[in-house]
Amino acid sequence: MKNYVLSLFAAAVLIGCKKNETPNVNSSDGNPPMSAPVDSGMAVKDSAAVTGAQGTKTTLSDQDKKFADAAAKGGLMEVMMGKLAETNAANPTVKSLGAMMVSDHSKANEELKKWASAIGYTLPAALDADQQKIYDGLKAKKGADFDRAYTDLMVSDHKEDIEEFKKQAANGTEASLKSFAAKTLPTLEHHLKESEKAKSGVK
Repeated sequence: MKNYVLSLFAAAVLIGCKKNETPNVNSSDGNPPMSAPVDSGMAVKDSAAVTGAQGTKTTLSDQDKKFADAAAKGGLMEVMMGKLAETNAANPTVKSLGAMMVSDHSKANEELKKWASAIGYTLPAALDADQQKIYDGLKAKKGADFDRAYTDLMVSDHKEDIEEFKKQAANGTEASLKSFAAKTLPTLEHHLKESEKAKSGVK
């Protein structure tokens, strides 16, 4: 499957380079042959190669794609839960923690989107089913119950995030994505410390 997609990609690039020539649209059924658009960013999931807006080709490893997808969904969830904390929390420290999450993760999300746009990679735009279930459960809580649940999540989530970002910074293959992971790590470590402080204050 991968070789087939790469062949389609190569064909599409050749067609794009011959814009002044009339392509052969004849086929056995009289319809033009199918080819993947050069700049569409499609077929990302089946191929290690993606093409950016300027026609530059970038190779992503499975590690890169897995990290980018998880970071996009995780960052979105942090913003959504942070907004809940600003409204549902009873403890002022928890409200402030939520506001910090909204601000910092929104910035990181935008950086990740710029990276994806530059190389032609399509990031997930919504939570997965498990994340949505966690979010819905948190949304139903108010006051002290919310404070405990939210701070517990922030501690556990950021411990996992830090490990994943460290792994990408060390083992990723795409230079810009590795740089993003390394640059974001100190912010995540700060979030973990603040989450642990907030958690100890609501017990």
